Amino acid sequence: MSEHTMRAVTQTEFGGPEVLTVEDVARPEPLPTEVLVRVHAAGVNPVDWKTREGQGMAGLQTFPLILGWDVSGVVEEVGFGVTTLKPGDEVYGMPWFPRAAGGYAEYVTAPARQWARKPATLDHVHAAAVPLAALTAWQTLVDTAHVRAGQRVLITAAAGGVGHFAVQFARHLGARVIATASAARHPWLKELGADETIDYTTTRFEDAVEDVDVVIDLVGDAHDETSTRSLKVLRPGGLLVAVPSGVSPELTRAAEAAGKRATPYLVEPDSVALTTIAGLIDAGEVTVEVEETFPLERAGAAHARVEAGRTRGKIVLTVTG
Repeated sequence: MSEHTMRAVTQTEFGGPEVLTVEDVARPEPLPTEVLVRVHAAGVNPVDWKTREGQGMAGLQTFPLILGWDVSGVVEEVGFGVTTLKPGDEVYGMPWFPRAAGGYAEYVTAPARQWARKPATLDHVHAAAVPLAALTAWQTLVDTAHVRAGQRVLITAAAGGVGHFAVQFARHLGARVIATASAARHPWLKELGADETIDYTTTRFEDAVEDVDVVIDLVGDAHDETSTRSLKVLRPGGLLVAVPSGVSPELTRAAEAAGKRATPYLVEPDSVALTTIAGLIDAGEVTVEVEETFPLERAGAAHARVEAGRTRGKIVLTVTG
């Protein structure tokens, strides 16, 4: 392999995990204002396998496609005009989303201001587990719902990648946190800051909680009408943030008829928020859970693991040492 090529996980069609193959491809070069990052680890998210299949952000992609938006690595080279980063800096980020970022590769280029300095207390594997999931949690709670101390926040699928950050951020904001997960996850979620836990396998959350100010729904209506059921637990004027499947016209009408609010949400690159999150991690206020790692060559197996669900925290690909 020359200095002009790199290993990357590519696909030339939509389909199952078997469409992911490791190939030698051209190494990207940074344009002005961009940096070239040598990738050490890449997080795997549900949007990855959905896009691989032809769902998710598939309509925005072209073939050959290199998936992956969560990246932790080291700046290798900077383009003209970059003053905020230099070669050797350890960075992490979620560049370009929802356009392809090419995170499942040895190198990635992106604008310097879409990166933030990696939390000093994390290795690259754990840092790669942060950006997309943590930004989703932060932006829904802080920028969308404007959660305040004393409010009651219900988080569905609280033990997953986004969920375990949302529990910790909501606690940081001073909210009373109610989390749904299987019973085996409850002790861990309480360590993270959940005040109440609901076992979704035995109890419907609308039968166990009421007068909630904000619901962060990480399941969606595609599974047991979770978003629609969430309206029942909201106080008048309360807000439902529906993350996975958005808000249908029917759900909007139901929320309005009940005097409640519902909004869709999609995560955006946000280096300022990543810097704040890194500070919380380094201060010991937020922990990062990685359940399993896979080498780049086993990206298909990593996808199958995430697609199966029930993960505790995140799955991460290791790219370079």
